[in-house]
Amino acid sequence: MPKCNTLQELLDADRLQVLFQPIADIRAGTIYGYEALIRGPSDSSLHSPLALFDAARRCDGLSELDHLCRRLAIERFVQLGLPGQLFLNVMPEAMLQPDGPTGRTLGYLASAGLSPDRVVIELTEQSPIRNYELMREAMAHYREMGFSIALDDLGSAYGGLRHWAELRPDFVKIDGHFAQNIHTDDIKRQFVRSMREIGKEFSTRLVVEGIETREEYEAISRLGIELGQGYYLQRPSAQPPRSLPTLASMPKRTSDGRGETARSLLRECEPIAAGMRLPDVVDLFQRDPTLGALAVVQGRHPVGIVRRHQIMEFYARRFVSELNQRKPIRSFMDRNPLIVQESTRLETLSQLVTEQLEENWDRDFIITDDGGRYLGIGTVIDLLRNITNLQIRYARYANPLTQLPGNVPINEHLDDLLSQQVGFVVAYCDLDHFKPYNDYYGYSRGDQVLREVGRLLSECVDLRSDFVGHVGGDDFILVLLNENWQEILLGVIERFAAQVPGFYDHAELEAGCILSTDRQGQQRCFDLLSLSVGAVPVAPGQFGSHHEIAVRASEVKRAAKQNRGNCLFVDRRRDDGHEAASLVLPRMEA
Repeated sequence: MPKCNTLQELLDADRLQVLFQPIADIRAGTIYGYEALIRGPSDSSLHSPLALFDAARRCDGLSELDHLCRRLAIERFVQLGLPGQLFLNVMPEAMLQPDGPTGRTLGYLASAGLSPDRVVIELTEQSPIRNYELMREAMAHYREMGFSIALDDLGSAYGGLRHWAELRPDFVKIDGHFAQNIHTDDIKRQFVRSMREIGKEFSTRLVVEGIETREEYEAISRLGIELGQGYYLQRPSAQPPRSLPTLASMPKRTSDGRGETARSLLRECEPIAAGMRLPDVVDLFQRDPTLGALAVVQGRHPVGIVRRHQIMEFYARRFVSELNQRKPIRSFMDRNPLIVQESTRLETLSQLVTEQLEENWDRDFIITDDGGRYLGIGTVIDLLRNITNLQIRYARYANPLTQLPGNVPINEHLDDLLSQQVGFVVAYCDLDHFKPYNDYYGYSRGDQVLREVGRLLSECVDLRSDFVGHVGGDDFILVLLNENWQEILLGVIERFAAQVPGFYDHAELEAGCILSTDRQGQQRCFDLLSLSVGAVPVAPGQFGSHHEIAVRASEVKRAAKQNRGNCLFVDRRRDDGHEAASLVLPRMEA
């Protein structure tokens, strides 16, 4: 059997290559861990992992190959000094082989100097699991040694949901099919939402695989998924990065510029190690009645949370203390806590709490720095208190007609983005011929137009990242982080033009104008309402404050209004004096 001979030669000579693909912590914007991927020699028919493991299965070498892959992955992971968790692919049938070697994985870890609690055993779904009882026993054995368990490729092969229900893994990896074009596919988004809810019930952390575009990544992020993997983030590599430039380059999202962040909720509280024994944790709660929860960390990164009322109630049960004296707290912690960065806006945090904690609204959450390192605990009560104060404060500055943020929130939002050193676009939107419309039809109908414009602007942008403000009168401000800002602004103009006929009575619409008095007291015909938009792209470091931006935006808006009809005028000036001319994009008539 030539293929078996080739396989044995590869095994004997350790001629396998280990690649690593990062798994991103979407909330923190950092690397959570790496999946180890095995390849045969590039000049071999066994280069593909599918061909490699298929040959091993037919040549009765599955267990030997499986353990060789584990050893090489562990050794290389440590040699490279990679941070976070190591996800090791393991064939379920290899775990269940009665003649397979036992304890060897722990031996590999001991030789390499890697703790078992940094290793996730990832069960691949290339063959069915027929004996769930035996598999549960095998998984319990690995968990007792300190490993976590992941289920790979949910939704692609044999009975994934049953595997989840039967085996209760710590991680579930959702097949890349569901990431593809998820930003435009309602069915896929609903599927992932449903998996997120199941994950909460089972205390399972979800990893969405196959993320290939920024739009897919952002859609998955908005769904509250914690972990992600795919070519958009990083391809598999023999020399993987320790950070993800793709994520570092993405602007921190703000919700409406109100400035308050999760940092304001921080309660400093010493975390505990995942290996601390259960009785020692109970003792901490008994000695300090003010402790509501304790974060569980590996290194400086949180991996779970232990809550007073849950752990004390559990420990008080009959025989629990006697049976669990030596067990580590990782066996009892909540493995899927809400973890947020200190820079998360309170409005965004409130939405996360609403979506992810639901019935458990009183739960505490963990706050990290922007590198995912533990800082402290936050409570929902503190969040509610701060949100209420914010609402009271900013209600003072909201426009009474549209309820959109007024000048103070607008200025704070701009200064906040300037401090983050990110690029964005400010669009000054002004209605043309609004005063004669208001004089002709009266304030009631004029107010209705302004309300409609405010609603239209809010519907055309993504309020999770973009900002809509009402300066006053018929002047509005958009602050856009979206790279497609030009398309968004043209869409605003197009939708406004389509709405304009509904603002007029039949006679004025037929005439194409209204007869009203100009500023000099003379009767004249005024065109129908149109929208002039002056857009100012703001580069990091270009402006020192919101005052400077306001001056430039006003200039560009005035230039836009010199063009008759709906107009988008984009400022192309640079502070070094080059490209002094601005660009007028094609008009769209009302």
